[in-house]
Amino acid sequence: MTLETPLTAQDALIALMIAVSASDENIRTSELVKINNAVNNLPVFAGYDAERLPRMSQMVFDLLEPEDGLEALFGLIREALPEHLNETAYALSCDVAAADGTIEGPEARMLEEIRYELDVDRLHAAAIERGARARHMTI
Repeated sequence: MTLETPLTAQDALIALMIAVSASDENIRTSELVKINNAVNNLPVFAGYDAERLPRMSQMVFDLLEPEDGLEALFGLIREALPEHLNETAYALSCDVAAADGTIEGPEARMLEEIRYELDVDRLHAAAIERGARARHMTI
């Protein structure tokens, strides 16, 4: 997959989840499991070719290398993602960030950037974040 190949909406969702996982430069197994479970089980990914995951990961890693790479990534995501999926994208991103039990530092800043770039209302974002936190609590 080259950058000239347009992303699908599903690709955009996956790219965001990968970007959140990579944001702290430590991709954890729990985050990868969360991404795989989402792709394998959520209706929004019905019919998605999971063979695209490694190429999507490489694209995100390549884009995050240069200084302006995050801006380029968000440009591609905004082009591919229908507006009605912006909250879905934010919810998936929050779930990946919360998968290891904590959201702090670079992951928190990435979520803030996603919220801004996708124009997710602050009140809706707070509800989504609260739901992610509740789903990932431990005893």
